[in-house]
Amino acid sequence: MNLAGTQPRRLFFTLLWITLAFRFWLAAAMPITGDEAYFIDWGRVPDWGFYDHPPMIGWWLAALLKVGGAEWWLRLPVTIQPALLALAVGWAVPRLWTELEEDRAWWAALLVLLAPVNVWNVFVTTDTPLIYFSVLSGLAWIKAADSDEPRWYLAAGVLLAGAVLSKYFAALLGFAFLVEVALRRTRRAWTGLAIAYACCVPALLLMGWWNAGHCWPNYMFNFVNRHEDAGLSWQTPLLYGATLAYVLTPPVLWLLVVRGGGVLTSGCRALATLSLVPFVLFGLLSLVKMIGLHWLLSFVPFALMPMARRLPLPGLRRLGLFFVAFAALHVAAIVTVSRLPLETWKPTRLYDGLVLTFDTQALLDRLEPYAGDYVFASDGYSNAVTFGYNARRRFIVFGEASSHARHDDILTDFRPLAGKNILVLRKTAPDAAWYRRYFREVEVKEFAQRDAHFWIVLGRGFDYARYRDEVLATIRDKYYALPHWLPQTGCYFCDRYFPGTPCRK
Repeated sequence: MNLAGTQPRRLFFTLLWITLAFRFWLAAAMPITGDEAYFIDWGRVPDWGFYDHPPMIGWWLAALLKVGGAEWWLRLPVTIQPALLALAVGWAVPRLWTELEEDRAWWAALLVLLAPVNVWNVFVTTDTPLIYFSVLSGLAWIKAADSDEPRWYLAAGVLLAGAVLSKYFAALLGFAFLVEVALRRTRRAWTGLAIAYACCVPALLLMGWWNAGHCWPNYMFNFVNRHEDAGLSWQTPLLYGATLAYVLTPPVLWLLVVRGGGVLTSGCRALATLSLVPFVLFGLLSLVKMIGLHWLLSFVPFALMPMARRLPLPGLRRLGLFFVAFAALHVAAIVTVSRLPLETWKPTRLYDGLVLTFDTQALLDRLEPYAGDYVFASDGYSNAVTFGYNARRRFIVFGEASSHARHDDILTDFRPLAGKNILVLRKTAPDAAWYRRYFREVEVKEFAQRDAHFWIVLGRGFDYARYRDEVLATIRDKYYALPHWLPQTGCYFCDRYFPGTPCRK
């Protein structure tokens, strides 16, 4: 196909089906990662909230699990996400700016479809629903800013509420709305903002109610426990710049930074605000914190849309063809890597984790002789849920673990395990002396799988009382030291293990 001479509409739909086929193949071929298994664990026991984030992805997965548990099925919302959002952008552009040529709408859709992360990202995260709700809310807001019609402010607000129930980064979009209204300075704009914000109140009340009855884990994780490594650094802003250059592509970033006045001031202040405000805020945060690549994805379409609105058509075509070539490079690289044997990565530090992820069943087969006599566990959350997903049985987390993904604290009650046998499967060498503190008898077995080393700790006769006084007490003091100003109606951790002693600093 002569891409240079192809009409953008035809090019878009051709690549839509090609990328969908590639993404469905990738979704079926890739094993479930630790993060994905963690969120699937949420879906198995749905609730009004979960440990570290709002509940939306857990609700989605709970619905999907009612139908089936295949990898490609559970990944369906993220697999089709670029296609749906690209179609939404292609539909919205000519309705937002009626003076534009039709070709520009299809180029805008193509840029969103082939944005680098959209080519390969088929992994379920809390960002999956966040991206849907944020992009659609932003499009509704741009229309509201243009028309000042209350129905569009209402639509933006309802969708923003969905984003709030997905992840706390929805606050950045809400703040961008505020900045845009402050720049407009009209009474109708402030009324529209009030409508949008009012839509979010029920979601905020739900999250407040659930957290108050569950040790405020969302607050403790997002604003206290996960920031132990935060501090001024010259490296994290550079890494943020590199991440931004990748997710937007270098040509787009250059156009935004060097020619920003011409590209962003395109007669649509709302679009410019939604493009700039979140990325600037992330830039400020990068002074003290590593910015995750996936954090940026909700706002990428708003940075790409001005390209289609402002660039001359020849320049827009060149940019679109660059996106096509860059996407093809990604596909070729992924297909090539997929054909390499797993042992290719043996010299890297990632190898043990790759064996755990790609060869999980072989590891689980080693545990079959102990299945009837032991409670299965691992020493970390990612490993535990990965084993649990593949074994179709729960693996608890034994030990302190980390500040991340502590939902197992909600699901596991150690009290009924007193006197029981617990098997801990690890990919790092255990401290046998530490385990002997909490069991009557301990046996450690080492084995190799594809030349990666793993360990089985067989603990017989679990000493719950000592584990509570030492390990669980440390977890309480480290991760559940709630500030006094937070109201509590219940706390699973302290109510369960330390009744009469509230989780407080």
